[in-house]
Amino acid sequence: MNPIAFTRLLTLAAVWGASFLFMRIIAPVLGTVPTAFFRVSIACLGLMVILAVMRVRWDFQGKLGACLVLGMINSGIPATFYSVAAQVLPAGYSAIFNATTPLMGVLIGVLFFREPMTAAKLCGIFLGLFGVGILSGAGPVALDMALLQGALSCLAATTCYGFAGFLARRWIDGLDSRLAALGSMLGATLLLSPLFIWSALTQPPASWGGWPVWSSLLGLGLVCTAFAYILYFRLLAEIGPVKASTVTFMIPAFGVLWGAWLLDEPLSMAHLHGGVLIAAALWLVLKPTRRRG
Repeated sequence: MNPIAFTRLLTLAAVWGASFLFMRIIAPVLGTVPTAFFRVSIACLGLMVILAVMRVRWDFQGKLGACLVLGMINSGIPATFYSVAAQVLPAGYSAIFNATTPLMGVLIGVLFFREPMTAAKLCGIFLGLFGVGILSGAGPVALDMALLQGALSCLAATTCYGFAGFLARRWIDGLDSRLAALGSMLGATLLLSPLFIWSALTQPPASWGGWPVWSSLLGLGLVCTAFAYILYFRLLAEIGPVKASTVTFMIPAFGVLWGAWLLDEPLSMAHLHGGVLIAAALWLVLKPTRRRG
């Protein structure tokens, strides 16, 4: 991996790590659906402005429909699940659960896309699940139904990411990363718009928040989503989906540090133990397979 690509990967990890911090500020105030909707809609508007300033031609090469569906799977649904988790889990926990994305990718590849299963990958899956279990049960957050709900929400989001990685390779290969990001956010916004309207009419938030909430929403939408997805799709094209997924190695460190530094979230040995086990699992899953002969 060249230094420029590695710098982009590190930047993406720091930005996505901060997204869990922002969601932890926003979701308890606005609720699940408004948080997810404003995240993707602000990102969509931001990308429109970026593409207009850069004078990028809206030529989706006949792949707009694929981008919209991919955006629902890769952005709309995961944003909702992570908003659920943000109401009960510290930012660092959500960031570490996010690191199970490659593990879900392996399972999905084997079950649905005829990807080969190796002994190392199988060991990595079980080791990663064990790490998630330690993180869930041994940290400063009490093991209860709220914690389990948050953990399952994170795992549901990473399952969506696992599917999306394979679908992106099949559906939008060769498309400009800026257009892929815009199409993805358009699809997510279309998915969440009716849910947001229904939520606002039937169960509006007790408060729509103040400046801290809306400044966090701007950061979440413009930086952690619009800018981040341009970087992500650029990395997919440059280094491929497997290497791009290694960003999840670094996201937990940033997520935990942002949460501890800015939200005074407690640190415990559960972060270390769970994070190390998940990192070892990822190494087993992602390490190159030796070719015989």
